[in-house]
Amino acid sequence: MALPDPAVSAPDDTSTVSWHAETAAAVAQHLEVDTAAGLSDEEAARRLLEHGPNQLSAVPGRPAWKRFADQLIQPLVLVLIGAGVVTAGLGEGVDSSVIFAVVLLNAGIGYWQEAKAEGALAALARSVATPVTVRRGGHRQQMDASQLVPGDIVLLAAGDRVPADLRLFLEHELHTDESMLTGESLPVAKHTDVLPADTLLAERLNMAYAGATVVAGQGCGLVIATGDATETGRIADLIASAPELATPLTRKMATFSNWLLWAIGGLALLTAGVGLLRGESAFEMFMAAVALAVGAIPEGLPAAVTVTLAIGVARMAKRRAIIRRLAAVETLGSTTVICSDKTGTLTENAMTVHALLCAGRHYAVSGHGYNPEGDIRLDEQPAGIAGALREALVAGALCNDASLARSGQHWKITGDPTEAALLVAARKGKLEEHTLQALFPRQDVLPFDATRQYMATAHAGDAGQIIYIKGALEKLLPRCVDRLDEHGQSVPFAIAEIEAAARSLAEQGMRVLLLARRLNRPGAALNDDSLHDLTLLGLAGMIDPPRKAAISAIRNCHSAGIRVKMITGDHAVTALAIAAQIGIDARQALTGRELAELDEAALAVAAHATDVFARVEPEQKLRLVRALQARGEVVAMTGDGVNDAPALKQANIGIAMGRGGTEVAKEAAAMVLTDDNFASIEAAVEEGRGVWDNLVKFITWTLPTNFGEGLVIVAAILFGSTLPITPLQILWINMSTAVLLGLPLAFEPIERGIMRRAPRRLETPVLDAALIRRIVLVSILLLAGSFGLFLWELKQGHTLPEARTVAVNVFVMVEMLYLFNCRSLTRSFWSLGLFSNLWVWGGIGSMALLQLLLTYWPPLNRVFQTAPIGWQEWGEIFAVGIASSLLIGLEKYWSHARHSA
Repeated sequence: MALPDPAVSAPDDTSTVSWHAETAAAVAQHLEVDTAAGLSDEEAARRLLEHGPNQLSAVPGRPAWKRFADQLIQPLVLVLIGAGVVTAGLGEGVDSSVIFAVVLLNAGIGYWQEAKAEGALAALARSVATPVTVRRGGHRQQMDASQLVPGDIVLLAAGDRVPADLRLFLEHELHTDESMLTGESLPVAKHTDVLPADTLLAERLNMAYAGATVVAGQGCGLVIATGDATETGRIADLIASAPELATPLTRKMATFSNWLLWAIGGLALLTAGVGLLRGESAFEMFMAAVALAVGAIPEGLPAAVTVTLAIGVARMAKRRAIIRRLAAVETLGSTTVICSDKTGTLTENAMTVHALLCAGRHYAVSGHGYNPEGDIRLDEQPAGIAGALREALVAGALCNDASLARSGQHWKITGDPTEAALLVAARKGKLEEHTLQALFPRQDVLPFDATRQYMATAHAGDAGQIIYIKGALEKLLPRCVDRLDEHGQSVPFAIAEIEAAARSLAEQGMRVLLLARRLNRPGAALNDDSLHDLTLLGLAGMIDPPRKAAISAIRNCHSAGIRVKMITGDHAVTALAIAAQIGIDARQALTGRELAELDEAALAVAAHATDVFARVEPEQKLRLVRALQARGEVVAMTGDGVNDAPALKQANIGIAMGRGGTEVAKEAAAMVLTDDNFASIEAAVEEGRGVWDNLVKFITWTLPTNFGEGLVIVAAILFGSTLPITPLQILWINMSTAVLLGLPLAFEPIERGIMRRAPRRLETPVLDAALIRRIVLVSILLLAGSFGLFLWELKQGHTLPEARTVAVNVFVMVEMLYLFNCRSLTRSFWSLGLFSNLWVWGGIGSMALLQLLLTYWPPLNRVFQTAPIGWQEWGEIFAVGIASSLLIGLEKYWSHARHSA
C-alpha cells in the first residue's frame, strides 16, 4: 500500500488535527510521507531538529541547598536564630552554641523528612525509551525510539511497546493493552477505519498510543506525535502542573506555629517592658526575653513530628503499605473521600468466566482469576460435565491461542485474557487444553478480526472435521440453526430466549461470548462463507471479579465516615455492576462524555452526589479530584496506570498499586500498596488516624512545659525575682524530655474504636477546648510547683544553683507523671495496660538517670549551673509531682464525664 509522495516542505502544524477522523491516505499526505518507503534519513534528521527527540521533558527538582534552607526560614526557627545571634553578641557563648545546635539538629531532621525529588516525569520518559522497528528510505531498520519523528513508519508486533502516538494504516489481528492509559480492562482490537471526530480516547481503535503494549497481531502506523506532544506527554504536563499540596498536618502546624510565634513575641516584649519600667537593666531583661522565647518555643516538636511519622511508616510497611512521603501518613487519617480506580484495584485484574448458559441451564463457575481451582455448579450442586456444557468448554479451550502456566504460587497467562479465562473454565470442568489439542489436532484457523468479531478453528475428529467458533453474540447467533441439549442432541431453540439471557448477563457487567460448532467433511475449507448452519453450544459470561477483601474494606470505610468513589476508564455498565457487588452506591454512573459538558459548579455538585464515574479520561479524573477538594474534602486517589498519575499527584494522598502498577503511577503517588489490595488502604487509614492521635498526645504533653517555663520567667520579672531557670537549663529540659519522654508516645498502640470515629475536618484545630484547658492547668501547676519550691529553697538558705536545680527537677518530675495521663487523652492510663507501651518505662528510666547526672555530676554542674541536692529536696519534688498528677487525673475524669453526658 503506497500513499502520496513526500513533499520537500515540513508538515503543517498538527496540534489540532483529529487524526482518528482522517483516512490513512489523508494522514500520510498531511505528514508528507510515502508509506511504502518512509522518510529519508535526511528528512528524518531535519524533522528531529525541528521536533526534538521522542522524549519527555524533565523538570529539575529543588537543589539540596534550597531544601535545607527552607528548614531555617520557619517562623519559630527564625526566633531561635535571632536569640542565638544576639546571645553570642553579648558574650554568652555556651547559651548561643546550644541554641544553634538545636536549630541545626531540627533543620537536619526536616531536610531528611523532605520527600524525594519527583520522579514521575523520568518514569514516563523511561516508558517510551525503547527499541523500535521503522521503515526509512525503503528499508526496514531498528533504532532507538528517541529518534522517531512525525511521519515515521513504525512496525508493530506482539510484545512491542508502542513508542509514539500512531495512526494505524495496516493491521492484522492487532490487539493492544491500553489499560495504563485509558483504564480499559481488556485488550483492544484495532482497525484502520475512519472514526467520528468526537470519538473518546478509549474508543479510538485506529490509533495506538505511546506506552501501550501489543498483546497480539501485527500492524503499521504513522507517527503523528512524539515526546511531549503525545497523549503520554500530555499526561506528563498534567502531572507537572499538579501543585504540591500542603497536607492537613503541615497546614495545621503552620497555623499553630504562627499563633505561637505571635503569643511568644507579644509576651516577651510585654515582660521585658515591665522589667525595664521596674528599673531592671536592659541586659537582664534581654536575657529574660531570650529565656522566655527559648522556653515557650517547643524545640522538640519538629523532631517529634518526624519520628512519629517515621514510626507510622514502619507500621504501615508491615501492613503492606509503603509510604514515599512522611506527611502522607497523617493525611490518611484525615481522608474523607477515596477515589478508586476499578481495574486491578477493586477487582482482580484477571478475567474470569463467572457463568455458563448451556442447554437452557444456568451454570455457576466458582473461583477467581487465572487460578484453575474451582468448579462448575448447577443449582449449587456439582454439575455433570456432559452434553452441551462439555462441548462449550471444549470449544473455549480449542478455539484459543492463549496459554496458562504455573509460576511458583501464581498462575501466568500468555495471550488474550479473555481466551485465558476460557482455558481456566475448561480446567475447572476437568478438561485440560493440552489433552484436548492432542485428541483434536488443529488443522486450520480463522483468526479473530475486529470487523469479523469472532474466531474459528478446524480440528480433526473421529467422524470428520469439527469447527469450533467463539465470538460476539450479534455476529454468530443469526448463523445458528439449532443448539445442543444436556444429552448432546441437537434441538431447536428460540433466538429471543438466548438474547434475553445474554442481556441478563450483560446487565451484571459481564462480557458475553457465544460458543458454537459445525461438523464438516474432512478437508473442507475454513472461511467466513463456510460458517453457517452452526450449532449453539452456549454462552460464557465473564467479568473481572471484585476482590473479596475490597468488599469488607469499603464497608469499614463507610463506617469510618469515608466515602468511596469509583473512577474508571471502563464501561458504565461494567462499573455499575462491580459497584453494586462491592457496596458502592450504584444508582447512577456519570460518563466522561457527560462530565465534559458540566461546568465547574455543576461538576462540584455531581462529584459529591455520584459515586461511580465511567469512561473517564485523565483530565477528567483531575477535574473530579479538584472538585472534591474545592468542597473541603481530603481526597485519597488510588490507581495503577499512567492515566491515573496526574490525579494521584493532585490528590491529597495518591495511592499506587505495587504489583500491577506502572512506575509512573508509583512515582506520582505518596503511598504504594505492595499487595495491590484495596483492603490495605483501610489498614493504612487506621494507622494514619493513630499517628494523628499520637501527635496530639505529644503536643498536649509538651506544651505545658513550654508555657510553664514561660510563665515562670514572666512571674520572676513581675515579682522582681532572680530567674528560677536559665535559658540553658530550659533547653536541657525541652530537648532531653522531648526525646526520652515525649517520643515514647509515638509508639502508643492504636486505641480501640478509632475507625468508628468520623474523619477530622480540615477546619478542626489541633487542640480542642478541653485539651487547651488541660494544658493551661498543667502550665499553672508547673509554675506554682517550680517557682514555689525555688523561692522556698532560697528562703531555707540554699544557694541559687541548688534552688535552680530543684526547679529544673520539678519540671522533669511533673512531665514524667503527666506522661502517663497523656497516653490516652480521654481514658485512664491503667485501662490501657501499664506495660502495653514499654517505651514509656524505658524513657522514664533514662530520664531519671540523666537528671541524676545533671544534679550530681560536676562537669554538668559547671555547664548548666546546677548543684547537688539532698533527700528532703527530692521529697518535696516528688510531693509536687504526685499532687499535680492527681489534679490532672481528676480534670481528665471530669472532662470525659462531662463530654459523655
